[in-house]
Parts: sequence; C-alpha cells; structure tokens
Amino acid sequence: MSDFDVCVVGSGAGGGPVALRLAEAGYRVLVLEKGPWFTEEDFYKDELACCRRSVYTPSLQDEPQVIEDYAGQGGDGGAAWEAESTADSGRDFWNGNCVGGASNFMSGFFHRLKPVDFRLLSEFGPIDGANVVDWPIGYEDLEPWYTRVETEVGVSGRIVPHRFLEPRSTPDLPLPPTREHPVSARIDAACARLGLTPLPVARAILPHAVGARGGCQYSGFCGSYGCSSGAKGSSRAALLDRAVATGRCEVRPRCKVHRLDTDARGAVVAVRYFDAAGAERRVDAELYVVACQPIETVRLLLLSTGPAHPRGLGNRHGQVGRNLVFSAGGAGGGAFPYEEFDAAEARSLAVRGPFVNRALQEWYVIDDPGFGPRAKGGTIDFLLRHPNAIGRAEGVVRDAEGELIWGARLKQALAREFRSAQHLRFEVFNDWLPNDDCFVRLDPRVRDRWGTPVARVRIGHHDRDLEVAHYLAARGTEVLRAMGARDVYAAVSGSPPPNLVAGGCRFGTDPRRSVLDPGCRVHDVDNLYVTDGSFMPTGGSVPYTWTVYANAFRVAETLVQRLGGPRGAGPDSRPAA
Repeated sequence: MSDFDVCVVGSGAGGGPVALRLAEAGYRVLVLEKGPWFTEEDFYKDELACCRRSVYTPSLQDEPQVIEDYAGQGGDGGAAWEAESTADSGRDFWNGNCVGGASNFMSGFFHRLKPVDFRLLSEFGPIDGANVVDWPIGYEDLEPWYTRVETEVGVSGRIVPHRFLEPRSTPDLPLPPTREHPVSARIDAACARLGLTPLPVARAILPHAVGARGGCQYSGFCGSYGCSSGAKGSSRAALLDRAVATGRCEVRPRCKVHRLDTDARGAVVAVRYFDAAGAERRVDAELYVVACQPIETVRLLLLSTGPAHPRGLGNRHGQVGRNLVFSAGGAGGGAFPYEEFDAAEARSLAVRGPFVNRALQEWYVIDDPGFGPRAKGGTIDFLLRHPNAIGRAEGVVRDAEGELIWGARLKQALAREFRSAQHLRFEVFNDWLPNDDCFVRLDPRVRDRWGTPVARVRIGHHDRDLEVAHYLAARGTEVLRAMGARDVYAAVSGSPPPNLVAGGCRFGTDPRRSVLDPGCRVHDVDNLYVTDGSFMPTGGSVPYTWTVYANAFRVAETLVQRLGGPRGAGPDSRPAA
C-alpha cells in the first residue's frame, strides 16, 4: 500500500486546489513544500522583510538561478546571450517560497481569460518567430472552474457588461467589492468623456470576514506583502488550511524535492526530498502532482531521469522547458498635486488603503488601422503607487547628476515625495509570445546548496510584445491626461516580470509538440500531472492566478474520478464564501 493516495509537490495556486479537492473527497494527500509554513502572525508590513531581505524567498547565495539576457548580435550574425547567476546579479526570480507560494504575495487582480485567448492561432494567424498554438481545450471547458474559484477562494467585485466580457454561468461575483478609493470616481468620469467603459476589477480579497478568514484591513500594503488578516485568497489561507482541517491532508514544509523516481515502465514510484535537517527522505503515492511554479517544475522534471526517461520526465521529444512565457507590457502613471484641489478634495485624494479596482479592456483585441492588422491586445489596470517607503525614498535621494543629497535638501525632497501629491499608476498586461529564445534548461555548472543543478533561464521576447505594449500604454496615458494628471509618463520593456510566468510544459494533443495531454497528465508518464501555470501554451493578457486556480480544480476533479470518485468522507464542496 502506498504512503499516500496523492503526493503534491508545491503548495501554491497549482497545488492548493488539488490538495483541498482530494482531501475533501476522502483521499490521503501529502503536500511537500520547500519553504516554511508562515501564518497570518508572520505577515507584517515590514519593507525590509518584504523587499530587501530574503525572508519569504530563498537566499540567492543558497538557491541561485542563471539568467541569460540578450547581449546583441554575435560575430556570426546571430543573437548573443549573456549568462549570469542571480547570486551575482541580485536579480530575483523567486516570488514566494513558503506554504501557499507566491499566492501569499499577489495583489489579487483577478481577470478570466477570454474565449479568444484559447485560439490565438485560429483568430490571428501565425506570427513569424512565435510558437503560437490554439489550446486543446476551450473557454467553455474552464468556465465552470473559474466559477468554482469564485466561491472556494472568495472573489469580490461586480460584473459590468462590456463588449469583451467573457461568457459567465453566474450573473455576478459572490462577494461585494472591496472599498474603493475616491480616485476611482475620477477614472470613471474621465473614461465617460472618452467613451470608454471602466471595469470594476474582481479581487481575490474578502471585503468582510468569511468563516475563519478575516476581512480586508485596508492597510494599503497588499501587493508583494503577505496578508495579516487572511482576507487575501492565497492558496494557504483559502484552501490548504481547509484541506488540513479535514484530517486527510498533511503539509510538510521545508522539504526540498529533488527527484521523482520511476520504474522500468516509466511510471513514477517515489518522490525523493531533503527534509529540514538536510536528510534525504522518500515517499510514495498512487498519483503525483507537480506544481512548483513553471521554472522550478521544468527543473524538477529534467532532474528526474530514469531508464525510460533518459532526458527527464516528459522530455522524450525535447519539449520540457520550451515555450516559457511571462507577461509582456509596461507601466505608467501621473501625479495629482494636492495644491491644485480644495482642502476636502485633497484630503480625499490623500487617503490610503481602499483599492482603485478599475481596469480597461477596450483594446483586448486591437482593431485599429493605425496599428496594423487586427491583433491581440490586452488589459490596463489602474492602481495607486505602492506605499513602500524605502522604494519611494530611493527615487529622490540623488540629484539630477546622480549624487546623494543630504540634510535639509533630503528632508525637503522626502517631504515633497510623500506629502505633495497622490500618484496614480497603470499596468499593462499583454501576451508574451512563446518563442525559441525563452526557455528553461539545467545549468551545467551552478548548483544549489543541496548540490543539484539550478535552472538556467533564457528570457528572450518577441518584438510584437513591445508593439502591443506601446499601443496600450499610450491609451493609459490618454486616460490619465483626461483626468488632469501631471507629469504623465509610460515605460515599456522587454524585461520579464518574474512574478508572472507560465509555460515550459505546455499541454496539447501531440506529444511531439507538447509535454502534457489536455488533462495535464505528462504524455508518457501515466501517473504524473502538472497543475501550475506550466501547462499554458499562451498566457493571455491578464495575470495568471485565476486561470491557474481554475485549471487545478479541473484537474483535481479528474484525479478524484480516477481514484474511484468521492469516498463519502467529506463534503463534495465546502465554499469559502
């Protein structure tokens, strides 16, 4: 008899739904998580812990990755790539290494993919230099699971009809919106003058207490910070705590999985991991689920060689690690100086805490002759400038020549930065087209503190990504100018945001061109599934978390049925809201 029915490697948005659904269906579940198990008491608003020290992410000296950046044309006329360990560069592609993973630190902007996202190739045709494919499933296959996430995780907001609204099986979200900042009304008014439809943004944040979870405390510190009330719909707070409460789910923190063992037929027979003391352990199960985050999932599969898998699990055709995608786009913003408003308006603008909760999807498909042929566009999300004091202060401690300022000049600069204006920002999300220069492999030399090869990540982008991002950023600045913002700016970059990553193990029907089947089972490994964002062939033009949650619930149901259906030991569903 196996130690467990299901072993899940990773506890973020891809692992939590599997653990909860299987445990509630009566099955024995083990979750192995490399990081520690933090609770609400561990999440405090400390800028140093969040953004300067490796409190919630691994030390880059212990667990580096190697990043390959474009370095211009080589001597042979082809692209040249420059590789550097993150232990040397300080670039950090870890986004949350703890129980619940990066979902503990998300901003909670929740957008569904739209039907067009599932058929980019059919809708827009091939793009030279991009590996665009249609998904093997359609929006209608994922829609019930998006709806399931709304109740299981707790999604707040309201639905407003607009021309790109995706089909829904329910008329609205299960929870009312979180409190909104007064600037949201100004966005609405400006958009009305421009003929645009501003959308209230669904958030994976509870507006009030639900069950054991508290409601939002409106501190203003949300993105990049853990939630001290449990309002944020992290995998830990919303799902894993409930899974553990069934008595059938065990979570083992500080357990670094380094290998999946396979038998002569190619099936997984055990997981090997190092425990908190550094001792190697082994555990087995009937079914195995990998949900480590795309880069680390690829790394684990490549490390897990065996008699039937000499190139790594699922890598018979060399597809593991290919077609990694991030989220393309950029950002912009503008200032609203308090001196330009009367005292009451200035006080309302200066409020911190409530959310902006506004987005635009007018250009989710760009049908503008000035841009070119009809093309996939994206989303513009509005938000206040992050209140992180260290990050803001860093922007004013040097003069125009780059020299540090001191004393009275520094005090005056800090006073202007923090007291003179409210800053409204926008973020652009558009497709990062999969291409042959964005992939993961094992580094031949660099090892982590356990002696295993680290991931080597090439981060090449496609020129179309920047073209679309520039178009959308220009639309965002038009809204800010219509609002009367000062010092309006926008910036677009081909450098990827490490907190928005997918692909690397895309699913499909052809094993020669994909790693997973449409049910997210590894093609040539009967009892191995991947449920993090690795499965996505294309990323869409929204943050990925809602889609990862939804797909993981979809796959979890497949696993329940494969094991024989619910055993009657728990409720079929225990909604969070």
